Amino acid sequence: MPPTRPNPAADSASHEQWMGYALTAARNAAASADVPVGAVVMGPTGAVVGTGWNRREDLGDPTAHAEVVAIRAAAAALGSWRLEECTLVVTLEPCAMCAGASVLARIPRVVFGAWDAKAGASGSVFDVLREKRLNHWTEVFPGVRGAECAALLTDFFAGHRSGSGAGQ
Repeated sequence: MPPTRPNPAADSASHEQWMGYALTAARNAAASADVPVGAVVMGPTGAVVGTGWNRREDLGDPTAHAEVVAIRAAAAALGSWRLEECTLVVTLEPCAMCAGASVLARIPRVVFGAWDAKAGASGSVFDVLREKRLNHWTEVFPGVRGAECAALLTDFFAGHRSGSGAGQ
């Protein structure tokens, strides 16, 4: 019988703490004027193994979403693309690309803060993470520190609109 380990993924207090790391990462997007979304990949022991924030503007890369950046960092740190004992924590519900990347990386758990009613693919618009026709499924923990995550985005877009004069 394998040794038992604590399961930090099932601990809502851990989720709250981990979301703090993702919120800190999201604030790094301000340097490139990108949408403040942050993500961390937590390893099997509950330690951060990958961190990312939106870098599309900074890198000129449409795939440089926070989740993809964090997943790439975690895979490099762990020396494997299979992140089977990890948890992805992100401030905004993953889009179809990021949810798909999470499934392909075999991440079994995703924790997110704010819902994305326009492009979310983790339960709102689509539900890629729990799609039964795929070969890997994900446990989803939505709404963790959701108001705080949503406020970060609301403040960003309010500042963006008032600064550019755009009303759309």
